Amino acid sequence: MRIELTSSPAGADVLAVGLSEAQPHDLSEDLLATFGPGLVEHLEDEEFKGKVGKKLEVATLGRLAGRWLLVVGTGAGTADDLRHAAGIAGDFARTKGAETLELDLGGGASVEPARWVQAAVEGVGAGNYRYDRYKPETERKAPLSELRLLGVQGQESAARRGRLHAQAQSVARDLVNAPADDIYPATLAQEVVQLAADNLKVEVWDEGRIQQARMGGIWGVGRGSSRPPRFVHARFTPKRGPAKASIAVIGKGVTFDAGGLSIKPTSGMLTMRCDMGGAAAVVGMLSALVELDPQVEVHAIFGAVENMLGANAYKLGDVLTMRNGKTVEVHNTDAEGRLVLADCLAFATELGVDSIIDMATLTGGAVVALGEHYGALFSDSDDYVASWQAASEDAGEALWRMPLEPLYKEMLKAEWGAIKNVGGREASSITAALFLEEFVGEHTWAHFDIAGPAFLSKKDRYLDKGGTGFMVRTLLRWLESR
Repeated sequence: MRIELTSSPAGADVLAVGLSEAQPHDLSEDLLATFGPGLVEHLEDEEFKGKVGKKLEVATLGRLAGRWLLVVGTGAGTADDLRHAAGIAGDFARTKGAETLELDLGGGASVEPARWVQAAVEGVGAGNYRYDRYKPETERKAPLSELRLLGVQGQESAARRGRLHAQAQSVARDLVNAPADDIYPATLAQEVVQLAADNLKVEVWDEGRIQQARMGGIWGVGRGSSRPPRFVHARFTPKRGPAKASIAVIGKGVTFDAGGLSIKPTSGMLTMRCDMGGAAAVVGMLSALVELDPQVEVHAIFGAVENMLGANAYKLGDVLTMRNGKTVEVHNTDAEGRLVLADCLAFATELGVDSIIDMATLTGGAVVALGEHYGALFSDSDDYVASWQAASEDAGEALWRMPLEPLYKEMLKAEWGAIKNVGGREASSITAALFLEEFVGEHTWAHFDIAGPAFLSKKDRYLDKGGTGFMVRTLLRWLESR
């Protein structure tokens, strides 16, 4: 999508205009001259009050160069309000098959131009997204080829960042939405190999190397599938100068989760291609790093597995030995993601990084607690939490801090191994985080349980149902702020 910043409209398939709650009928003189006072009367009749998320479609009937005028509410004009309004415009454009969109949100903005320009581009990209690869040609609508932001100039760098962030989010969404027959351990690893560059080195381990590396969790979960597991480690180094910090970013990469021998019911298995949402966010982040070039060394890591029921599948009661030597007693083969993450976390502690994070569609408990709009954030470091909450707020991706309560470690005590892989139904997202904490040593660490917001069961606001690419924008903002 080509992006242009311009002072005045030139004509597009859709002209979208934002109006705030403070001035819900403050149309430009040009629009009033074109449509007459009837346009304001139409807004009043429809009780349009500029609330974020509201829209009003107006037929141009030849009075504008384009076919549609869209009025969208910008609320209080915050960056997230403007991202939301732009997302609605992007969604509307895709629904209509529009190839060009002119967007005027500046009048309703309460933040500086750089912030709203980036947010607007991100919103348009997210709203315009569809996964329609397998739809009949007759049912597909064209994506935008050109976006023109009106009434703003000199913010090309902000628009560029917005474009890169939006594209990275779409990369993650494509991976999550693709059928498990397309994205499995080997093909997910190949997605990272294709991103390799002079300052982005990629290493992929096959099942033999995984076993040699004593990664009992990855091999234990992955060995039940005819498609063997892979371990991916990509290292990004900045070109602009020495790195100011180093971080390991880990994603859960279960490309399909049947539950193993603790098999899921059909209803719970249908969308389990989404169980690699954490790894997809890692790949999305990587797709933008080379061009954004933040001054941070990034180690991107994931284990890619299918959790299946083959003759060699791991069993209830098995004791797996992880890379750090800790033994794990298996009480539920459907609590597999933490076993894969544990080996990745242990590997990350050997890299000499300053901090570690992991992202995972890990527990239903996080969904019960927070629903589809919040990711759960676990960490013992107040400063680290604050930095991630600031990045997530700027990105418009909501996080809620959860407790790492040491008392609940009792629930993970095992009879035969050092620890068991589940702690029961109560506080399940917390005990899962406490399990992972056993593998990070003394490192500064945060765990993001994104089981709710990583995959939408139905269309929500301006996001189509399916994969959302949650955490990609937050990751990139955090890295760029170091």
